[in-house]
Amino acid sequence: MPDAIPVHPAMRIGHVHLKVADLDRALGFWRDVIGLEVQQRMGRQAVFLSAGGYHHHIALNTWESAGGAWPPPGATGLYHVALLYPDRAALAVALRRVVEAGVPLEGAADHGVSEAVYLRDPDGNGVELYRDRAPEEWPRVTAGELAMVNRRFDLQALLAEAASPS
Repeated sequence: MPDAIPVHPAMRIGHVHLKVADLDRALGFWRDVIGLEVQQRMGRQAVFLSAGGYHHHIALNTWESAGGAWPPPGATGLYHVALLYPDRAALAVALRRVVEAGVPLEGAADHGVSEAVYLRDPDGNGVELYRDRAPEEWPRVTAGELAMVNRRFDLQALLAEAASPS
């Protein structure tokens, strides 16, 4: 097969639609814990949320899933939605919101290129809250290829940054 032509470098993922069992319960997480703002609601079937007034980053709908259950272990589907914060301070505030809401964490990691916290929404969808390091800080091997890692991420230190006045 000939070499594939890469996608335009300015391409980005615009939004994610999540099937949820209970719209109000999901909204309680994505709006009240994560902090996204409702841009539009379509009755009891869908809601569109974003940061900064964008039309939507996350859409929640019950079109095919009202009253549904979590996907069973071992099933295919979405692994996680990753929310990229602009800096470590913003990530610290996001983590504080999650902890104060009593949402359990599933993990955290320093990947060298980023720092990430992992959790689940009320419908079992994986959620990653993370911040990227500057590209010049990314770990690389001699040939220049990325050398991402999976190191311990000190969440207590991050939370202390959220508690500190700016």
